[in-house]
Amino acid sequence: MLARRIIPCLDCDLAVPEGRVVKGIEFKQIRYAGVPWELATRYYQEGADEIVFLDITASSGRRETMKSVIRATAKNVFVPLAVGGGIKSLDDVRGVFKAGADKVTVNTTALKRPGIISEIAEEYGSQACVVAIDAKRRDAPAEDRISVPSPEGESWFECSFYGGREFAGVDAIAWAMEAERLGAGEILLTSMDRDGTYDGFDLPLTGAVCERVRIPVIASGGCGNAEHIFEVFRNTGASAALAASIFHYGEWGVDEVKRYLAERGIHVRI
Repeated sequence: MLARRIIPCLDCDLAVPEGRVVKGIEFKQIRYAGVPWELATRYYQEGADEIVFLDITASSGRRETMKSVIRATAKNVFVPLAVGGGIKSLDDVRGVFKAGADKVTVNTTALKRPGIISEIAEEYGSQACVVAIDAKRRDAPAEDRISVPSPEGESWFECSFYGGREFAGVDAIAWAMEAERLGAGEILLTSMDRDGTYDGFDLPLTGAVCERVRIPVIASGGCGNAEHIFEVFRNTGASAALAASIFHYGEWGVDEVKRYLAERGIHVRI
């Protein structure tokens, strides 16, 4: 049995030269959390399995800043690093890999030009391509949408892009299946409704995607404690859980979460 992974996420605002980690609620209400490479080093020392960096204010002009962040991190952190935000071409992918990243995550570019998924997979292997899906719950699913039952009623989920500022009109679950077909090696699935709320992962959404794809799914959005991570592993096929606030603000350490899970029979690397 493969060990379930715990992945801290660093949302990076690169509007300042050195970059800073921030965290919001439902992609809004942003607050400061720390320096990217300092937080990443702490999480590595605590036993993080991977670390995700997301440039939440991405533009081509900030790519060099992100490379600097990754280079500074890679000096002391020796677990896989995934980088997303503003990845528009294979040149962008090549640049962050040269800086020390192991994976890239693509969202906006993949929705607008799905062929980028196949290009990354063919050039670097599927394991290097993570498709990020930011999904928003919508009521009253139509015939061409995948309906998901939940305590809130039947819903479908719409993909967003540009950091949650725009919506694509694309069914998130169907898009996960298409991303797999195009060569994605992993899905980073974020519930926009749960993001930063501490209400727990969206289990119906996560379960629906896990049931329909064979590639690993990272559950994201809403983690407020170790119990939420236990719940998503117990109730869905998620291979990893991503969290931010509980780690950034000292509420839980990665090592504490792993001990909690191991005591309850979840296979993790200690």
